[in-house]
Amino acid sequence: MIPDKMKEVMKHEGVVAIATQGEDGPHLVNTWNSYLAIDADGRLLIPAGYMHVTEKNVVRNPKVLLTLGSREVQGAHGPGTGFLVEGNARFITSGPVFETTKSTFPWARGVLEITVSNVTQTL
Repeated sequence: MIPDKMKEVMKHEGVVAIATQGEDGPHLVNTWNSYLAIDADGRLLIPAGYMHVTEKNVVRNPKVLLTLGSREVQGAHGPGTGFLVEGNARFITSGPVFETTKSTFPWARGVLEITVSNVTQTL
């Protein structure tokens, strides 16, 4: 489900924006491309240090949007490309996925797991 070009983007540093829907409207939080991982089932795994509002919003409504990009990867129209990812999220705070993430990111208090439903190349 996750295209090879997006996997290539994940190898380069850049900002990731994660949007959730809260009671008062949209909420955005950022992380880094290098923090993203893909599990064997194609879900995105993102270490969560803070993301308290994001977690609250995901409990209420699991739909998320995520964007990421890199100037280092050739896009459809020139240097640089980006992606819009749509999916459903949940927070994992115990178990093997959490322990593996915590071993790499000791500051993680949880893992934001996103089951991807659609990926669109935007650049």
